[in-house]
Amino acid sequence: MLTTLHTAYSDTRAADLAWALGREPLPALAVLDLQLAGATMQLRLLGASHQVLLEEEHGSCSETVACMPGSSTPLPLGVAKRIGDWEYEFAARVETLGAGSFAGRAQELLALVADHPHGLAGTFPGSPHAFTAMLAQRTEGQVRWRTWHAYPQEGQLVVTRTRVGVRMPAAAL
Repeated sequence: MLTTLHTAYSDTRAADLAWALGREPLPALAVLDLQLAGATMQLRLLGASHQVLLEEEHGSCSETVACMPGSSTPLPLGVAKRIGDWEYEFAARVETLGAGSFAGRAQELLALVADHPHGLAGTFPGSPHAFTAMLAQRTEGQVRWRTWHAYPQEGQLVVTRTRVGVRMPAAAL
């Protein structure tokens, strides 16, 4: 699903993004509710940021990547945590692209997410390449999602990948 977000583009620098687990739902500009084989997911666009809410029989998880005033947790390159019965893995990277490459990559990503049944993307007024996009899937008992946060004025694209799955017991020796 592709939507225009009717708000000012507020998170204007990739370096301002922070990461958090366990936050309460924040006000969203666009929401996509999904059912993925026993998992209930909500993809939420928060301006140039995102929040994912996941509930399953093994528990719940809330991931937020946003400009969060007072946050002391900058966007990490990687995180691996146990959340109840789950293993949670998060990875982030920043791609810096030239103007032409950025425009092409933005169009490619928006096309990928816009028509996907588990995709949500929002563009901002003022720049056709200012967007946040999210794509979710469930495979092999794991829920995965990818996000893209575009900062055309910097030529930067923040890309995240998350995997949540049930922790497997250690094999008996």
